[in-house]
Amino acid sequence: MKISGTLSSGGSDITLPLLRQTPQPTVADQVFDTLQQRILKLELPPQTKISEAEVSKLMGVSRQPVREAFKRLAKLGFLHIRPQSSTTVSLISEEAVLRAQFIRTALEVKTCRTACETSTPQTLAPLHALIARQKEAIEAQDRDLFHALDEEFHIAICVLADVRFVWDLIQDSKAHMDRIRMLSLNTTSQKLALQEHVAILDAISARDPDTAEAAMTAHLSRIVVLIDEVKKQQHSFFQETDT
Repeated sequence: MKISGTLSSGGSDITLPLLRQTPQPTVADQVFDTLQQRILKLELPPQTKISEAEVSKLMGVSRQPVREAFKRLAKLGFLHIRPQSSTTVSLISEEAVLRAQFIRTALEVKTCRTACETSTPQTLAPLHALIARQKEAIEAQDRDLFHALDEEFHIAICVLADVRFVWDLIQDSKAHMDRIRMLSLNTTSQKLALQEHVAILDAISARDPDTAEAAMTAHLSRIVVLIDEVKKQQHSFFQETDT
């Protein structure tokens, strides 16, 4: 539905869309977001038992929104619900991680190539600032901050390429990679990620799409090596076989 009218100051005809209020997050959304973040940060590690009643009591909400959040997390592969029995945090699925890596690579490589076409010294400034903040996070040994700045860097490339929606598209699948990243995010890994970010930014700054594509592909492909490293240290966190 549209409305039109005449501006009293200029006498020009304008057409304006009917505005709709942005829906606020529901209680179920808030429960979902909270639990997902706890799972991804491994505050709720694989095989941890949780219950609707316990979460409902701890968060001060009814069981219905908790039940909805559980179903959403189960659909995404983060909870394993056994009816009339128990609910546990799912083991890490290597297959799901590799699927997520495939999706991210396909979308973010295209995003990098587009960013090479749209970049200017002014629009690249936020990316350079993020690189500086990542260095500070490593020096401060702040793993959580580095993880957050890592995500901001990838989001900033999407914004630079004017495809912010790409980050929204990969959110659900990307989450499967996050548990691997959190398990492997030591100082050495952070420094390597920073070097890769610098290589990506240098290529975008040079407006070199082929080099930017290669740098982003190498960056996202490192998850394959990380899986093997993490499995050696935390074998019990992984599914034996994917069905």
